[in-house]
Amino acid sequence: MLSDLGETPRLARDDGPFLDETCRLTDRLADAVVTAGFARHFVPTRWGGAAGGFTALLDAVSALAETCASTAWVAALYAAHGRLASYLPEEGRRELWGRSPDVRVAASVVPPQGSAVREGGGWRLGGRWTMASGVDHADWVLLASWAPDADDPSGGTREHRVFAVRRSDVKVFDTWRPVGMRGTGSNSVETDVLVPDHLTFTLRDLGRVQPHAARCHTVPYALVAALIFAAPVLGAAEGALRTWWERTAGSVRPDGGTVAGQPGPQQVLARSSVELQSARLLMERAAHAADHAPITPVLVAENQRNACAAVELCVSTADRLFRAGGSRALGEDDALQRAWRDITAARAHGTLNFDAAAAGYTKALLAARADAGHRTGPGAVR
Repeated sequence: MLSDLGETPRLARDDGPFLDETCRLTDRLADAVVTAGFARHFVPTRWGGAAGGFTALLDAVSALAETCASTAWVAALYAAHGRLASYLPEEGRRELWGRSPDVRVAASVVPPQGSAVREGGGWRLGGRWTMASGVDHADWVLLASWAPDADDPSGGTREHRVFAVRRSDVKVFDTWRPVGMRGTGSNSVETDVLVPDHLTFTLRDLGRVQPHAARCHTVPYALVAALIFAAPVLGAAEGALRTWWERTAGSVRPDGGTVAGQPGPQQVLARSSVELQSARLLMERAAHAADHAPITPVLVAENQRNACAAVELCVSTADRLFRAGGSRALGEDDALQRAWRDITAARAHGTLNFDAAAAGYTKALLAARADAGHRTGPGAVR
C-alpha cells in the first residue's frame, strides 16, 4: 500500500455472507472505504485530495479484494468517479469538494440513459439509470444521457453528457440481485431534476488536458477504465488462490500422505500461481504506463488489451480453483465459491471484454503502421 492511501479496511469473517444477503455495503464498510482514502484518491489537490496514481490504486484495491471483491469494486469506483468529477467546471468542483474531498461519488455513465433537454440556465434531466454501484452510500451521482450538442446551434447533433446530481435528488430502486459481486449495491436510480451548467461536462471533455493538472487528470479515460475495473478481479483471484492453498497445504489423505504432495494439486498450484503472477505483471505494466508513459493511441489500446488479458487469466484460475475445491466449495457461504462468483460476474462488465480490446489493439497497430510507412510491428510500436 502506498502512502497516499491508508490502511486497507478491515473486514469481519462474516462480512461476505452478510453482503451477499443485503446486496449492498454496510455503513461501516462504506465509511471505512472513505477513511482509507479511496474517495479522495483522484480529487485534485486544490480541493484537498491526493491526485494520486494508478499504481497506488491498483495495490490498494487488489489488496482489499483478496477479502471482499464487492467492497474493493465500490472503493475503486468511488476513486474513479472522483477523477471524472474533476472535469466539472470550477464552480461545480467547489460545490462537490468545497467542504471536504471525502465525497462518495457513484455513477452510471456508460451507456447514456434517460433524457436531457435545455431548460433555463441548465438541463432538465429525467429518466432511469441502471447499475450505479455504491449508490446507497453515495453523496453525489454522475448520470449520463444523450443531449443536444451545445456547439451545434441547429440542434442536429447530440453529445454524451454527464451530469452531477445530489444523492438526495435521485430515487434508488432495489434491483441488484446478481450471481456475484452482490455487495456492490449496483442498483437502478430515477430522477427528474434541473441541473445547472456548472454541474455537467461531456465525454469529449475527458480528452482535454487541464492546465497545470496532475498526471491522473491528463490521461484519457480509455487508458485507465479497464485497469480500474480489473483491479478487484485480480485481488479476488489472488485471495482465492491463497484460500485454496491454505486448505490444501493443511490437508492429509486417509493413508497419511499430504494432499499437496499429489500431482493433481501440484498442477493446480503451479498453473494458478503462474497465471496470477502473469496477470499482476500485466496490470502493473498498465498502471505504470498510466502513471508515467508518453500517451499514444497504441499505448491506450495496449493498456486495454493488458487489463482484459489479465482478467481472462484470473477467470481461468478461478475456474480451476473452484473445480479443485471439492464439495466444500459448493457451500453458498464458502469463500472459494464467493470469489469464483465475483470474478465470473465482474468479467461480464463491458469494459473487460477481451474481443473488443483485441479489435481496438489491432486497429491501433494498423493505424500506427500506416503512419510509419509500414515499418513497424507489435514489438516496435509503443
